[in-house]
Amino acid sequence: MKNTNYFKIASTVVVHVSRLVIGAVFVFSGFVKAIDPLGYTYKIEEYLSAFGGFFANFTPLAFTAAIALSAIELLIGLNLLFSVRLKETSIVALLFMLFYTPLTFYIWLTDPVTDCGCFGDALIISNGATFAKNLILLVLAIALLACLKGKKSFWQPRVEWAMVLIFIGLGFGLQIYSYCHLPMIDFRPYKIGTYIPEKMEYPENAPNDVYEMLFIYKNNETGKQRDFKLQGTKMIDVKDKTEYEFSEFAENWTFVDQNTKLIKKGYTPPIHDFTITDEDGYDITYDVLGYEGYSYFLVMYDLKKTSIKGAQIAEKIYQKYKDTNVKFYALTAVNDDEIEMFKEKAGVSFPFYKTDATQLKTMIRANPGLILIKNGTVEGMWNWRNLGDLRFKLIL
Repeated sequence: MKNTNYFKIASTVVVHVSRLVIGAVFVFSGFVKAIDPLGYTYKIEEYLSAFGGFFANFTPLAFTAAIALSAIELLIGLNLLFSVRLKETSIVALLFMLFYTPLTFYIWLTDPVTDCGCFGDALIISNGATFAKNLILLVLAIALLACLKGKKSFWQPRVEWAMVLIFIGLGFGLQIYSYCHLPMIDFRPYKIGTYIPEKMEYPENAPNDVYEMLFIYKNNETGKQRDFKLQGTKMIDVKDKTEYEFSEFAENWTFVDQNTKLIKKGYTPPIHDFTITDEDGYDITYDVLGYEGYSYFLVMYDLKKTSIKGAQIAEKIYQKYKDTNVKFYALTAVNDDEIEMFKEKAGVSFPFYKTDATQLKTMIRANPGLILIKNGTVEGMWNWRNLGDLRFKLIL
């Protein structure tokens, strides 16, 4: 009898601890993705591109997948936290972990992308840490499902289904709002109040990347290839650590190739690879960021996906200030021919400048999106759908 009571108590503890831990992680993960659906879309596209081949065909579905997965994650998390449809939710959570755990193990081994993206821009963790996190969640999901037998729901079925519908509506509502406007909470390095040049600096004594140069040689007798590294006057076999004097080594081995391997990542500033070049190819980044007055950045990373209506609204803002001290820069990552085609199609005349596509995607989650800069500091940003709000905020 006592053993039965102890088992019930232990299983109850496992259920509550597991559902709260898994639920909290899923809610956090789902929420930070839901408020930045374009950011999650970019991450899925990055994965599909890195895997290449067959997977690259699914890139057009990245946005749909981002919306669906974020909503499901948030639903799972909220259901677990509030003990809603606990058995069904536990099964779905387990299926999620059975898929993501081996996937993140593969990503940890092959390192196709440096940032897993599981917590958006809110929390950047390594691929190894992601796999460890998923392994723990998998164990908890198994334990949760195993200990649920005999547990009764706190809620009436109708109440549970009503809560499920509310949670689904919340997930999609957050994403629709964030897509049509901007993320409700901004975790990106270009958020309002950021002094961009400071985010581009390398601190004094910041660690640099550490690389190892590997040389590939073929044995003249066996024809087998091995990796070596040069140490002083000796060549060291990477696999079995055999040492060869280079003078002797050159007689028995033929050089095939060499490659550089990153063995320790150094410091990377929050904003990197950010440059602005003019139509002649000159880097004007620090001239632009050093301007003490106001500047508008109209961000359009891909003109094929840019809203024509948004660009035309931005043209009105450009016309208002083109004869003033307020600067206007349309930033894109496409070639000159595409720019000319877009200008003709949209009927715009503002000047275009080139910037890295990844940085443009990071700067603002809109295409186009407008950013207001003063002396290198971000003072405001708007989705093109909200540019009408500028009538109250235009610089006079």
